[in-house]
Amino acid sequence: MSLTAEPEIRVGSAREPAGAPAADPAGRTSPSVYETGRLVALAPWLPGHGERLSWLLDRQRPDGGWGAPGGYAIVPTLSAVEALLTDLRRGGPAAAPAAAAHRGLAFLAVALRADPPPDLPATDLIVPALRDAVDRLLDAPAGPPPGLAEWAGRPRLPLPAGLDPARLTRVRGLLAAGRPVPEKLAHALEVAGELAYRAPGVRPSASGAVGASPAATAAWLGRPEPGPALDYLRAVARSGPVPCASPITVFERAWVLAVLVRAGVPVHVPEPVLTGLRAAVGASGAATAPGLPADADTTSVVLYALARLGRSPGVGALAGFDTGRHFCTWPGEDGASLTTNAHVLDALGEHPSRPGVTAARRRVTEWLVGRQEPDGRWEDRWHASAYYATYAVLLALADHAPDGAARTAVERGVGWLLATQRPDGSWGRWHGTAEETAYAVLALAGAGRAGDARIGAALARGRARLSDLDGCDGGPPLWHDKDLYRPTRIVRAAVLAASGHTGRASAYPDAAMIRIA
Repeated sequence: MSLTAEPEIRVGSAREPAGAPAADPAGRTSPSVYETGRLVALAPWLPGHGERLSWLLDRQRPDGGWGAPGGYAIVPTLSAVEALLTDLRRGGPAAAPAAAAHRGLAFLAVALRADPPPDLPATDLIVPALRDAVDRLLDAPAGPPPGLAEWAGRPRLPLPAGLDPARLTRVRGLLAAGRPVPEKLAHALEVAGELAYRAPGVRPSASGAVGASPAATAAWLGRPEPGPALDYLRAVARSGPVPCASPITVFERAWVLAVLVRAGVPVHVPEPVLTGLRAAVGASGAATAPGLPADADTTSVVLYALARLGRSPGVGALAGFDTGRHFCTWPGEDGASLTTNAHVLDALGEHPSRPGVTAARRRVTEWLVGRQEPDGRWEDRWHASAYYATYAVLLALADHAPDGAARTAVERGVGWLLATQRPDGSWGRWHGTAEETAYAVLALAGAGRAGDARIGAALARGRARLSDLDGCDGGPPLWHDKDLYRPTRIVRAAVLAASGHTGRASAYPDAAMIRIA
């Protein structure tokens, strides 16, 4: 799998364009309605503004919303509607954006009272910030933007039940007082409005990004002033729509390698890739991207991949995330992540003789087992699909805690996978997808009992369906950021691994390896 140097992926005789490194140095991820909407509103001077506006209009659903079903539509729809209203207020083309904004507002008036938004990063900041911005645009002294006169004097859009805007008020208060905000909030700096401009204590990373976010960078920059931040925006927005996070180089490489080596896929990894991953792990861990704080999820996956490839730096970098009961994704995290802890268990399991590791593995195992749902699955805050969380936890428990209560939990998880396979052989939350089918296949192959006829039949049906889906099903974005996104190469690695999972090079016709360069 080419990550930096080669222009294509080769798996046996199969070939898949992967993008040359000069055009794709930061990793590959799907564009975001939320983030693209923020650039339409915040940076109309950035080249590609018209393409971003057209892209938003093309992705509106028939019901007026944007994004995935249920509460997942709230954040992208608020962003798209506010962007269209802002563009109309500036004097942009009126007919299509006004009609789309009207349908989006009608959708929001219902949706904000229905399904609550899921636990995505910064949702409690984004939703009140955009709700207030939409209300200001509709209630301006000059009246609503062109084409939306019927919204004059309408009641304010509601906030979803249980969503408290107090945190947004506190964040804006810190910035108004000239005080820096916590590092992790730089990723959503755009919620601060005008206070984001050159905010105290916030500086672009070496790549020019603020919080690895196009929207946060545009809010901090404010105007097209030459410098690294403008260069970053021009690069990330060169094709029009933008992702929620860029660059994702360390995240992408670590996850791809971890998926492939765990599945037994023979890989050759050039020295610069290994050196770069090793250098990404500092005393406090590894960060998903420059400008973000180190986190236990990225740290543990990097450590696991390096250990499996014979380059282990140990697990000392995880110490700062240990709460004494489980591992936090970062200190001060609201809530807790099951997949982060599954990945921590993977990393710890590669170092069984290190002092303190045995006790930490026992604690994490008990914590994960205790959070299994009654039907056998696991759910997590970093992915919309239970198939990803169940895959991560099942394999960690099966590999590193194979006995007692953990084995019982594994068998229940395997039972849930068998029970939820679709008639066509696929798996999926909303419909069968290649990504979710790959996770189910990898979990059953790695955690199921050898020789079980039910598992063998499910795997055969799943792989047969995967061969149909692979190459023609881009699949919905399922990973959690400010909006749902799809890390393309990571998903592709899972599909490739599941398609030929036998632990032998001969599973990949005419190939001795998947090359990662």
